[in-house]
Parts: sequence; C-alpha cells; structure tokens
Amino acid sequence: MTWNEYLWFAIPAIICWIGAGVLVYKIKKQIIIDLLMIAGIIIFAAFIVGLWIGQERPPLRTIGETRLWYSFFLAVIGFITYKHWKYKWLLSFSSLVACVFVCINIFKPEIHSTNLMPALQSYWFVPHVTVYILSYSMLGAATIASFIQLNKLKKNKADSELYKLMDNIVYIGFGFLMLGMLMGAVWAKEAWGHYWSWDPKETWAFITSAAYLVYIHMRLQKSHPRFTLWMLPVAFVLLMITWVGVNYLPAAQGSIHVYSN
Repeated sequence: MTWNEYLWFAIPAIICWIGAGVLVYKIKKQIIIDLLMIAGIIIFAAFIVGLWIGQERPPLRTIGETRLWYSFFLAVIGFITYKHWKYKWLLSFSSLVACVFVCINIFKPEIHSTNLMPALQSYWFVPHVTVYILSYSMLGAATIASFIQLNKLKKNKADSELYKLMDNIVYIGFGFLMLGMLMGAVWAKEAWGHYWSWDPKETWAFITSAAYLVYIHMRLQKSHPRFTLWMLPVAFVLLMITWVGVNYLPAAQGSIHVYSN
C-alpha cells in the first residue's frame, strides 16, 4: 500500500469520527457512538499497517507520517478517556483534532521516501517516536481540559473531577514524554557516541519537560490555580515548537533531528 490509497481510508475515518463527535450530544444510544469511533480507528489503523508493509519500514520518519500516528492516538485516547470519564467534549475534541491532522495530510501531501537514513535504522526508532506521539496526544487533551477548567474557575465552579482527569492525563503523558527522551538518549549514544548534545530539538525538549514539571509541582502544592492551569497551554505551545517549530529555526538546519524531507 502507498499514499495513493490514503483518501480511501482517510475519508471514511473522518466520517466516523466526526459522526461520533456530533452524535454524542444528540442521541442516547451509546452503542452507535462506540461503533463509529471503533470503526474509524480500525479503518485508520488498517492504512497505517498497510503503509508500513508497503514501504517496508515503519511510517514514522516524516512530519506527515507522524501526523498519522497523532490522529490515530488522539482518537484512541479520546475514546478510552471518554468511556471512563464520560466527558462528551473530550470525545468531540479528540475526534475533531484527529480529523484536522488527517485533513492536513490530504491537502498538504509530502514526499515519503521508502528508505531510511542509517541513523534511523535502529530498533529504538519505532518505540522512541511512538511513545513521543502518544504523549503529545495525551498532553493535547489535557490542554483542552485546562481551558474548560479556567472557564469554570471564572464562574467559581471548578470541577474536582476535571482536575483529576487533567492530572492523570498529564502524569501519564509526562511519563511517556520522559520515556521517549530516555530512549532517544540511549539511541543517540549508539548512533553518535553521546547521550545528549544540546541540539536545538533536545534543548526545546528539555524546556518543554521543565514546563510540565512546573505544572505538576504547582498542582501538588495546590496554589495559584489560574497560573497552574495556564501552564498547560504554555507547555503545549512549547511542545509544538519542539515537534514542528524547531525544524524551521535557522540554528536547527544542521541538526541531526531535521530529516523530514
């Protein structure tokens, strides 16, 4: 399978996810919502697996390929979290953002080489990138939750269950973020002979992880609730700079992490 077949999987997945995100507010039959989300997830997963087989490598090299995983994990995490916490907005958000990234790959196709550069031909490649994308998905969901909680805080109606949801997602997402960083350090040692070189992407990854640590610390102290909640959007902006923005910085053009083209 190649990117030529992408539309045949992307459009049905979008229909399923958008349908679930809208119908969750309009119907009471939970089975329909569940079936739509699961169908979309299976359809999209089928394309990822097919592309993996067709390219004879995991589709994790380029920005376009990582968008596939971001869409997939957002849908999965949003659905699982919704099933546990019953927040309809979370399912809608996850579905919508997953579809946005699906559409970006439709309207902004990129060149996807079937070959990997030598440094990427490592068994650390798949777990390192996958864990990072999983953490991005979870931390994105926590960011939306922070905006909703900020709005509730204005009305003096802070939701303790929503705080619990945010904290749990951030703890797990941060754990995956740190795991990805550790895997990357071990991989760098094997590929280039050093664990850490303060490469631009590594530097921004450190800044991002520090921002999430500030949020966790402030939540444990239970002080300055508004400042604490605003740390999640700020940290997520830093996360997006680490993921995508760094590639456009002049200082990063010689970086070992810029290999998306």
